[in-house]
Amino acid sequence: MKTLSMKHRVGIVWLQNELRTDDNPLLCKAAAECQQLIVLYCANPKWFDANRYGLRSIGERRWRFIWESLTNLDALLQQLGQQLLVLPQSPLHAIAELITAHNVDALYYAEHPGVYERTYAELLKRRYPLLQHHAVCSQSLWEQQQLPFTLADLPDSFSKFRRQLEQNDLRDAIPAPLSSPRQLPPPPAGLLAVPRQPLPVVTAPQHPQFVGGSHAAYEQVQAYFASGAASTYKETRNALDSWSDSTKFSAWLADGSLSVRRLHQQLLNYEQQQGANESTYWIFFELMWREYFHWYGRRHGRSLFAFNGIRQQRPQTSFYAGRWQQWCSGTTPFPIVNACMNQLNATGYLSNRGRQLVASCFVHELQLDWRYGAAFFEQQLIDYDVSSNWGNWQYLAGVGADPRGHRRFDLDKQTRQYDPNGDFIARWHGKVEATLDWVDAADWPIHPPK
Repeated sequence: MKTLSMKHRVGIVWLQNELRTDDNPLLCKAAAECQQLIVLYCANPKWFDANRYGLRSIGERRWRFIWESLTNLDALLQQLGQQLLVLPQSPLHAIAELITAHNVDALYYAEHPGVYERTYAELLKRRYPLLQHHAVCSQSLWEQQQLPFTLADLPDSFSKFRRQLEQNDLRDAIPAPLSSPRQLPPPPAGLLAVPRQPLPVVTAPQHPQFVGGSHAAYEQVQAYFASGAASTYKETRNALDSWSDSTKFSAWLADGSLSVRRLHQQLLNYEQQQGANESTYWIFFELMWREYFHWYGRRHGRSLFAFNGIRQQRPQTSFYAGRWQQWCSGTTPFPIVNACMNQLNATGYLSNRGRQLVASCFVHELQLDWRYGAAFFEQQLIDYDVSSNWGNWQYLAGVGADPRGHRRFDLDKQTRQYDPNGDFIARWHGKVEATLDWVDAADWPIHPPK
């Protein structure tokens, strides 16, 4: 039972990429400190409007996945005496209205790697200085104070980052995941049960195996480790199309349906029961890769989106309207690239190897501005993560954290290695009759697939 001696009368938990009750430090902290609680998710209308690239921040498939996660989260909250309030407003407007309507005195939110998300948090601090603001680490393996360097001294490459973590034995220091609260404080009386404005419609067909929400995430984690595939992950991870050849955890990690610390715990359990090897280490290696870009986003802020990147090296590119249209629609002269882009547009997902191939083609063969490719991925990918996406595009474009700079993939060699029989290209209709530069620049703008 909550008593009047608790720290806060009414708190708001502003969720962004923490769409779970398991290992959710925001909910746990708020539950211990508040008499009443509002659990809020803001579907910012800006996400669905055209941005500077003529694209949207969230495409139909990613929104469907997020909506499924929100629906699952609401069901979980109902079991804890709460509800999820989803408002089609920016955080500034939604939180302002809730503060006024319910005399809110505390706000809980994540320490987000995205510069725009952090800007919202800073604006809320300035506008409501009397509110108690609680920024909580919820998306990374380690707390910032655990890192063996300051954020300003973040290593300039992943290899250096990884070596420092391993030299300091920091894997053993990853905090244990938190259990889900057994009960949450109730919402204040009169809290809206439904939004006053319509939310974006969920229409896009979904990849049959990618269903949003903690329940689906749990099922995928259990099925993957039960299959034993973790023991051969390093050998199979570059496959272009098979469901079982890679973990497929990324979409649930991206929207926070799955806690990265809970996933790491499951990996440790597997290693203890089935044995650790190079493949199980490689799964942890890729969690560290994700971790590196989390802190990379925190460190570099707006430079994550800058044409010159973090290295202040201006790429030699132009804008070719026809090439841009061909890449987006999978109609380039490169069959392996077309197949990957068709898969992405149809499912909202693309393998790690496929992402590298299409990005390399974008910046080298097509000589396009890498930011347009990153923005297209942001719209299309159901597992979009701001730091990983933009950081990896900088990496491939030679303006980011790659010490070798401007990495280029030989598309013919890659095709022979990863699709020797042409099965992937045939399945995703990669062979088309195409040449470059068949659309004049006067035809710009051209709208790519939604």
